[in-house]
Amino acid sequence: MDGPMKRIFLPLTLGVALVAQAGAALADVITLKPGHPDSYVVKKGDTLWDISAHFLNDPWRWPSLWGNNPQIANPHLIYPGDRLSLVFVDGQPRLVRKPVVRKSPEGRIQTKGDAVPAIDLALIQPYLIQNRVVDADWFEEQPLVLGGETQSRHHIVGQTVYVDGVLPVGQKVGFYSEGRDFSRHESGEDLGQEVILTSTGQVTASGDVSSVKLMSSFRETKAGDRMLVLDDTSLLPVYFMPKAAEVTEPAYVLASGIDVREMGKLDVVYIDRGQRDGVTPGDVFAIVREGDEVVLGHNGVPIPSTDRSTYDRLMSNISDSRTYKLPGNYHGNLMVFKVFDNTSLGLIMVNERSVRVNDRLETPQPPLLGE
Repeated sequence: MDGPMKRIFLPLTLGVALVAQAGAALADVITLKPGHPDSYVVKKGDTLWDISAHFLNDPWRWPSLWGNNPQIANPHLIYPGDRLSLVFVDGQPRLVRKPVVRKSPEGRIQTKGDAVPAIDLALIQPYLIQNRVVDADWFEEQPLVLGGETQSRHHIVGQTVYVDGVLPVGQKVGFYSEGRDFSRHESGEDLGQEVILTSTGQVTASGDVSSVKLMSSFRETKAGDRMLVLDDTSLLPVYFMPKAAEVTEPAYVLASGIDVREMGKLDVVYIDRGQRDGVTPGDVFAIVREGDEVVLGHNGVPIPSTDRSTYDRLMSNISDSRTYKLPGNYHGNLMVFKVFDNTSLGLIMVNERSVRVNDRLETPQPPLLGE
């Protein structure tokens, strides 16, 4: 079939039930892409997702493609120049690695370079470092920037700012400004406040008002910003092992990373589930657009929601039996890379249609027959 195969998603409760009935065997099924190569030489700039996309319809299933393979015990240790060959083990496709080597008086030397990452970390690095979602009341209790050594309203790298609070000399800190307030799509439950890193600094003098020298800057720091202790783990490179997210309650796209209406491949999004809901980095969600609700007019012609206002008077006389909920449509996949208490950040890895706020998130379905 030419072009991407259309996937239709049933309402959440039924969809989850059908996936559960499919059994563990289907859950681990991986389907090779038509026209896949028999081998591939890893290039500089490749990611594990990119490589798997040459072979699989669902690239996030690469742990299965490279699983149970002593030659690729850790797929994060694939290097540019390695040749990956497709073989079958017990009827299942597997990739085996043949490192590119050269002969010299010193012996056989493997190609040097950085290991291939799961995804392009440059796409998410700003979010790994800069974005947090915290309790709004807690944030208001954190040390406050009172001003700086200059009369300027904004302060930049190399300048000193003054903070309300006794701080340990030498401590590394970050300054954050308020972002958006998040709430759950259906219930309105408060999910926390987005806070955005403006700069980092180091405490140089301690007292009732402490001095902090700004060491790096992402945007200008100003009076009224709050100070938080930096989490050093957020500054380290992160590798992800993707797995299907388990969705047992309705979950949705909460917001875009940069506050735009529509999102696509390699855009960052917030979702309305986090650590308290069991979400972990590497979880993969299917993104589904809710199906429209149509009604039948007295002439038997279906009326879509976009035309509903024209029929407000008519709607009051239509029974529920003449109202139909259409199935949802698959719009893509996202993978979670950072988790907060009630929310998470994810990267859209595949999209067949645009993604919007309030699109539904589901457990990825097993491959359709023929895919």
